[in-house]
Amino acid sequence: MVAKFIGKFYYGWFIVFIAGLGVFFSGPGQTYSNSTFIDAYISDFGWSRSQVSGIYSAATLVAGLIMIFIGRFIDRFGQRIMMVVIGVLFAIACFWNSIVSSIWMLALGFFFIRLLGQGSMTLIPNTLVAQWFIKKRGFAFSIMTLGSFISAMLFPVINTWLINTWDWRFAWQFWGVLLLLVFVPIALFGVRNKPEDMGLKPDGPGKQKDMKYKPLIGVNVVKEAAEDWTLTEAKKTRAFWAILVCVGIPAMVNTGITFHVISIFGTNDLSPAIAAMVLSLMAMVGIPMSFISGMITDRIPTNYLLVAIFIIEIILLLMLIVTKSLWMAILFGIVWGIANGLERISLNVIWPNYFGRKHIGSINGVGVTMTVIGSSLGPLPFGVGFDLFHSYTPVLLVTLIFPVIGVICSIIAKKPSKAQIGIKSF
Repeated sequence: MVAKFIGKFYYGWFIVFIAGLGVFFSGPGQTYSNSTFIDAYISDFGWSRSQVSGIYSAATLVAGLIMIFIGRFIDRFGQRIMMVVIGVLFAIACFWNSIVSSIWMLALGFFFIRLLGQGSMTLIPNTLVAQWFIKKRGFAFSIMTLGSFISAMLFPVINTWLINTWDWRFAWQFWGVLLLLVFVPIALFGVRNKPEDMGLKPDGPGKQKDMKYKPLIGVNVVKEAAEDWTLTEAKKTRAFWAILVCVGIPAMVNTGITFHVISIFGTNDLSPAIAAMVLSLMAMVGIPMSFISGMITDRIPTNYLLVAIFIIEIILLLMLIVTKSLWMAILFGIVWGIANGLERISLNVIWPNYFGRKHIGSINGVGVTMTVIGSSLGPLPFGVGFDLFHSYTPVLLVTLIFPVIGVICSIIAKKPSKAQIGIKSF
């Protein structure tokens, strides 16, 4: 039956669906989901907002440092086993969060959902899609990323409804049950680590050598299979470290803005409802933008796209200072959505495009580690800056330094070659 199915439809697209489902179910570990529980914790246990926020940042930081090992486990055991194991553990973590009754239990719960959800449930799908596609990789990632945007749109709404209708404990149990009954079985029976395991080739049937894209900027970017680099070899390149910087900056800036967006808008006399609308608008714009980004990534060097992302990020930070009307807020949400659509594709695609498929787990694992660490550091400077200056303008202006650094790193992050640094290819 599988053979008949493959004959009509390349199995890699089903893999993309499962990967998108995995990214969707990373939701319980993401900030946009956890933010809906904070007020309930404060109300039920009497903890301060600074206590909960501090524990959340610390747990995220520790989880980020451990993500390097998750990447190595992916290379060793494969995406299928890791996706099933992580899915089960993530469900258990959700059940754990439903029974927290002390601050240390909350800290442990935050650590596990950030490690297993935000980190692992995004890393594994990214490495899985990279195995199944080369020439169509950008487009495949754009489809997978739909799961991320849909998750960002639905989780806050569903969580709020569950908490208001029942309570926050039931909300955590709800996601734990769905992970076990929906995601884990699909991952177990549907995932195959790479096309070669099924006698297939990356990108599916067709004349692979004839697949060419017309360059958008006059640069020949016809994709060939990238050289397979080990993590040790990748670390010897300037591009590896430049990309790490490029990965960490958007995570830091976006998490800082998202965590404080209601407060930032409030200082500009804009209501929380407008802030919530902007978050939803950002996700909605990000969906079509991810498709556009996927097509662009298949036609121009990825580091050129990173330059554009950081230029838009500079514009975003400046816009936040002057966003004092509904129409400016809408424009900000649109620009933010464009930036997110570009980021989520290009920052995932660049690792397999530069360093190949064989060791993508350990290499991309370092990237996700930087992402998680960046997201843990984002909210603090905004909060401290506001406490010191009673305004977000100074910290927004200082934050401009980081996307400028990102532009510089993007320019120097050119695709490496083993021959250039004296490494033999095997």
